[in-house]
Amino acid sequence: MAVATKWRIRGSYFESCNCDPICPCRRIDEVAGGRSTHGVCTGVLSWLIDEGHATGTDLAGLTVALAIRYDDDEPGSPWSWILYLDEGGSERQLTALEEIFTGRLGGDAQTHFPWAWKASELLAVRPVAIELDHTQRRQWLRIRDHVTVQIRDRYAGHETVTCVIPGHDRNGEELVADELLVNDGPLAFFYTGTCGYASDFDYSG
Repeated sequence: MAVATKWRIRGSYFESCNCDPICPCRRIDEVAGGRSTHGVCTGVLSWLIDEGHATGTDLAGLTVALAIRYDDDEPGSPWSWILYLDEGGSERQLTALEEIFTGRLGGDAQTHFPWAWKASELLAVRPVAIELDHTQRRQWLRIRDHVTVQIRDRYAGHETVTCVIPGHDRNGEELVADELLVNDGPLAFFYTGTCGYASDFDYSG
């Protein structure tokens, strides 16, 4: 018997964190990743939804971002994270996005989102104005007073790279960031020249 899909979103994804490129957390030439470069990972993840719905609510055109931190040496390496939701969405749309990205709606979130399948601390959910451009190798993200990410270019190597968050079934492109800045309460950091990554995504549940 076919199982109805309660939600599905697809579009483009990019991230940056404080690891050196290529981020050792990724799968590189089909070899599984491991510890982060510095033992503590801080970064920003972003999604631009081209098509999507959840329980009858259209989600196309909306954006989502996370600021994150975890420590490889903390038991279970729980994530601390802030969820940013596109303030242009309606109340129903924002509720649906929050339920998807916290993992409450299940489905692919339970295999792609580490903060959903392990112990984690959600520090805040913020409806904000998210300025986001996913142009290949020139991606950028701005959330006023909180987040700035600017990609410099692709990483010069030719390795095949995948990431659990979009899924290892789809190849991505390793990038280098000009700027990675977060200033939001308990999450505050700044880096330049660190890693980035871009791919597409297609989640459902």
